[in-house]
Amino acid sequence: MKEPLIDIIKSASLIFKEGYFSTKNVDFKAKKDMVTQYDVAVENYLKAKLSLAFPTFNIIAEESNNEQSVFGDSIIIDPIDGTTNFVNGVPHCAISVGVYKDQQPFMGVVYNPILEELFFAQVECGAFLNEEPIHVSQESNFQKALLATGFPYSGATNQDDLNIVINNLHKILPACQDIRRFGSAALDLCYVAKGMFEGYYEINLQAWDVSAGVIILKEAGGKVSNQHGEKHHIFNDKYMLASNGLIHQKLVDMVE
Repeated sequence: MKEPLIDIIKSASLIFKEGYFSTKNVDFKAKKDMVTQYDVAVENYLKAKLSLAFPTFNIIAEESNNEQSVFGDSIIIDPIDGTTNFVNGVPHCAISVGVYKDQQPFMGVVYNPILEELFFAQVECGAFLNEEPIHVSQESNFQKALLATGFPYSGATNQDDLNIVINNLHKILPACQDIRRFGSAALDLCYVAKGMFEGYYEINLQAWDVSAGVIILKEAGGKVSNQHGEKHHIFNDKYMLASNGLIHQKLVDMVE
């Protein structure tokens, strides 16, 4: 499954790259939640090709109506994770595809065709960046940890979510080395996987944002949980905490 999956994603990236360097038609699903014609075009291409290549899997995708989709043997697609970056010419954006069998992680691909970064993992087979093995950081001192986070679109209209973001920054920023906000959850998880960040946290992520990244991170030796330190469910949990494992409990203790 690996080779045809990657071939299809690389073919879809031609549409992605064309859009990145072109003028976009931008609509808003919510106050800050952008979608372009290229999100739709990449998604439609992936759905058509993946359905033919892997007919026993159903497709769950960001820009589609998923009301009738049952999570089981599923391929979960984010055609452009980091659309705001994509629209504004910031090169931190990617195609994310997570493959699940009977609701269990199986395979993940996150591909940033602008920076030519292809992250891949299969359960019990390790994680890779451009076919080279990757591993999480071995830093255990939280004060030396470089973290990543994201700001939910809901913060524009939901005061409670905005307060969570501000309160977490107030608590965590003084206690760590620093915090970065790159604007792509899929890539943030991969950057923890390759040891660039020690940890990452965010609220209100969707399954397509993280379905591939969590597989890649875990296969690189990392850990993912909800805010209580319990197993994270990609369709249910408000919070995601991800780390190299060594700073995880400290991160759990600090988030609101």
